[in-house]
Amino acid sequence: MHMSDQREIAAPVAEVWAALLSADSLLQCVPGAKEVTGNVEEGFEATVVQKVGPVKATFKGKVILSNLVEGESLTLTGEGKGGAAGFAKGGADVTLAPSETGTLLSYEVDAKVGGKLAQLGSRLIDGFSKKMADQFFTNLQTSLEGPVEEEVETAEAAAEEPPKKSLLKRMTGG
Repeated sequence: MHMSDQREIAAPVAEVWAALLSADSLLQCVPGAKEVTGNVEEGFEATVVQKVGPVKATFKGKVILSNLVEGESLTLTGEGKGGAAGFAKGGADVTLAPSETGTLLSYEVDAKVGGKLAQLGSRLIDGFSKKMADQFFTNLQTSLEGPVEEEVETAEAAAEEPPKKSLLKRMTGG
């Protein structure tokens, strides 16, 4: 499965670059990540829990960063084993470029699965892989930019509303 996309992130290139190299940032950004440890030089160890169709598995794996060109591009390569569920492996070539609003992040992703996961069918796997990549880069964008304005306004409005009485309290006058 191969796909590519790009995102406009309202943060300087240096900030985006630093986030891509941080275990804490990766923990926040990888969907289903329970633990991410390690560093750029030796790679990162990760534990990720995911449900793909009817198969839920805990993947333990490694993420290696290579082809690092400071502030411009890098390659993320990962492989995880999910026991009886099978394995997942893939990579993403990420390119950063300054833009008027911050950073233009472009990526190309390749992913492969095997074992029980592969038996789910390519359409389901392709859709899941795209969703995972989109979610990773959306999480990265949110961690750098903060929540979207609409989400903040909705949260503020909800905080201002008086608490609603439950049906039971309304019926009993409590």
